[in-house]
Amino acid sequence: MAMTPSLSRLGSSLVLASTLMLAACAGPTVSPTPSPHTILATATPKSLTAPGTAATQAPQPSESALATGSPRATSGPTSAPSGSATPTPDKPLEALRLALAFPNLNFQHLTNLVDPGDGSNRLFATEQDGRITVFPSDAGTSEALVFLDISDKVSTGGNEEGLLGLAFDPAFVENGRFYVYYSASGPRRSVISSFAVDPNNPDRADRASERVILEVEQPASNHNGGQLAFGPDGYFYVGLGDGGGRGDPSGNGQNPGTLFGSILRLDVSGEGYQVPSDNPLAGVAGARDEIWAYGFRNPWRFSFDRVSGDLWAADVGQNAWEEVDIVRPGLNYGWNVMEGFACFEPRSGCDQTGLQLPVVTYGREHGCSITGGYVYRGERLPSLQGAYVYGDFCSGKIWSLRYDGSVVTEHHLLIDSDLQITSFAQDSDGDLYVLSRDSGIFRLESE
Repeated sequence: MAMTPSLSRLGSSLVLASTLMLAACAGPTVSPTPSPHTILATATPKSLTAPGTAATQAPQPSESALATGSPRATSGPTSAPSGSATPTPDKPLEALRLALAFPNLNFQHLTNLVDPGDGSNRLFATEQDGRITVFPSDAGTSEALVFLDISDKVSTGGNEEGLLGLAFDPAFVENGRFYVYYSASGPRRSVISSFAVDPNNPDRADRASERVILEVEQPASNHNGGQLAFGPDGYFYVGLGDGGGRGDPSGNGQNPGTLFGSILRLDVSGEGYQVPSDNPLAGVAGARDEIWAYGFRNPWRFSFDRVSGDLWAADVGQNAWEEVDIVRPGLNYGWNVMEGFACFEPRSGCDQTGLQLPVVTYGREHGCSITGGYVYRGERLPSLQGAYVYGDFCSGKIWSLRYDGSVVTEHHLLIDSDLQITSFAQDSDGDLYVLSRDSGIFRLESE
């Protein structure tokens, strides 16, 4: 069914939050323990810090990669229940470091770095206040051009609001179209739009070309999601948080009748969007056809493995557990019945029937706001080939893991940095980049 780009009002009892609900006041004072079947899966930390960072002290905890203020607790990274399989001991990896990739460029409040896949040797960076800049991928580049400035449209009234997502159309070379996810006000809402490149200048977008794909009214300024990506099937995937508030007060995560707390799958090949006929909830009574999977709190970055096509997502926790998921169509990822492997509502004895458990969780001693990354498919770092790399905004730690479909077989702490990691990026060669909120863009390299 074709959808018009009108405002989507989701739920009848949503209350506009008067203040930003941070993790510091968002849950029980005692951290729940994970399932007794979970497995400790963390390597000994390596004291490697990113050279050239502007940060001189550890970043403050945050509820998402764009906010500040959250408690710490004690817990260790844990893997999914193993069944009959047992993870092998951690194997030594080559020593890695973070190298400042573009030392001559300055950015503020970075949220994305995207390779358009057009062979142009260009990268596009988004800043939270509403700017997209473009620059050559060469390390010596000294100038970033303003590709699009929509700061007058973008609201940054909340720490987690702003220009949050960027994706290029698979046919970008032919149609010049790209997609953004940004926060707007009056009313508070998330806007997913497409723009086109200026036909007379490939390094500038045409502001007048905006087509609004979807608008979602937001009850609060946090848990807005914001990730955009095209899958290997050519469809458009969008991440939305649970709408904010302490503990998901409206129960959005467990309500497939709302778009909140979900990853959507859309066909944007025409005007507005259409729902692919094979979406798992299409035609299900009481459910939104757009949903690919649900039960998320705030999926802060997801990505597709270039080889397997698997969709990996990181879901920011409430006050105790951060989690990594592999997202399958139609599955329920548990929030707010569960946070990680632990019961959340109720605190014990929760009904886990039909809920999909995470691949890995970690607690507050390791960080407080997960940032999803990528499965490494580059050539520079052979020891990481096929491993999923992710990090934490608060602690600056970066991990890698391998998962065989039933058990985590390796889980390493790669780097313990002092960066506020807002996002990861992958270029056409498969090289991995790490985005710091204000300290620049770093490349993951061998020492």
